Amino acid sequence: MKRLRTLLGIGVGLAIVAGAGWYISQTGTATPARQARFGAGMPTPVGVAAAQKGEIPVVIRALGTVTPLHTVNVKTQIAGQLLKVEFKEGQMVKQGDLLALVDPRPYDVALQQAIGQQQRDEALLKNAQTDLERYKKLVAQDSIARQQLDTQQSLVRQYEAALVIDQAAVDAAKLNVAYTRIVSPITGRIGLRTVDPGNFVSISDATPICIVIQIQPISVLFTIPEDTLPMVRERLKTGAKLEVRVLDRARKSELAVGRLDAHDNLIDMTTGTVKLRAVFDNKDDTLFPNQFVNVRLLVDTVKDATVVPVAAIQRGQPGTFVYLVKADDTVEIRVVELGASDGEKVQIVKGVQPGDQVVIDGTDRLRDGAKIRRPGAAPRAAAGPPVAAAPDSRQGGGQNQQQRRRQANGGGGAGGATAAQPNQ
Repeated sequence: MKRLRTLLGIGVGLAIVAGAGWYISQTGTATPARQARFGAGMPTPVGVAAAQKGEIPVVIRALGTVTPLHTVNVKTQIAGQLLKVEFKEGQMVKQGDLLALVDPRPYDVALQQAIGQQQRDEALLKNAQTDLERYKKLVAQDSIARQQLDTQQSLVRQYEAALVIDQAAVDAAKLNVAYTRIVSPITGRIGLRTVDPGNFVSISDATPICIVIQIQPISVLFTIPEDTLPMVRERLKTGAKLEVRVLDRARKSELAVGRLDAHDNLIDMTTGTVKLRAVFDNKDDTLFPNQFVNVRLLVDTVKDATVVPVAAIQRGQPGTFVYLVKADDTVEIRVVELGASDGEKVQIVKGVQPGDQVVIDGTDRLRDGAKIRRPGAAPRAAAGPPVAAAPDSRQGGGQNQQQRRRQANGGGGAGGATAAQPNQ
């Protein structure tokens, strides 16, 4: 029994070895067919683009915030009851337009008092001047003492000084009356009202009556790295008007085009950036205060440059390189030196000449010397072992079918020949 089990195990082992050998042989013979079927060794389809001469705008990209050039908190300059509010929330106002009215009656009374005091002192001065002229004549006739004339002259000067004080009091009272009419100090848009009519307002109030913001023109504040500041300053020193474009948050729509106005006088040490201000006309009111925008500052334009799409630039062990397309539809790794870039195109300072073609799509499947297929070119069959042709149904295939039918009917070759004689 033990011997039988041993023989059985040996037989199973031999069967496994034989099956493995058969599988390996079948796999080896099928590999060329599968390679031909799945296109192993075929040229890699790629997208190509030609290097061209063109212009590269040197653009600095930044994030910015729309900031009004003037923001005014409108407050009262006197104390009193707020009688009326003459504006509508959110409306546009011009400089000098009436916004609100404070009760003017107490200030009208104060003005009348100041005017009355001024008129009284004017009358006293006139009388003193008349006496002074009389005293001069009497002194000339030696009718009165010289001291009396001097006293009268001093009295006239006192009344003249009193009139100056009275005039100042009248002007102050008129100014208070004018302050009862609160007018817009700038042209802009009014926000929401914060004080309602009927409330008592005073100079010490922390809350303004309203806020007026200038929106035409308007500015955008943004920051750039300190490394790019020298380039911007050099352009400003030459008197260049640097163009600034702003885009929406999603960078899909261009909102406005303006110019760079100024830069800050110091660099933020915590971030290594410097703040700049650009000014926009904002005639169509597209920029809104405190709006977040994407800024594009055009510093310069490189002319007559060799440019290629940014997608062609690769980085790896050789450094910065491109796959250069050769005449035999193979690629070569070409190390290049880059210049300015606008985000879509990049300047090639060294390594590529105008007219050279570079790969811009499918680079992840390439290597130096790899074959490629250009866009629009028909795919070529891969090289592989010859495959036996299928039998032709009109020749050998038809004869094999006749032989199988004769064998099925039990007939020999003579019957077949006899059937073919009438056709001769």
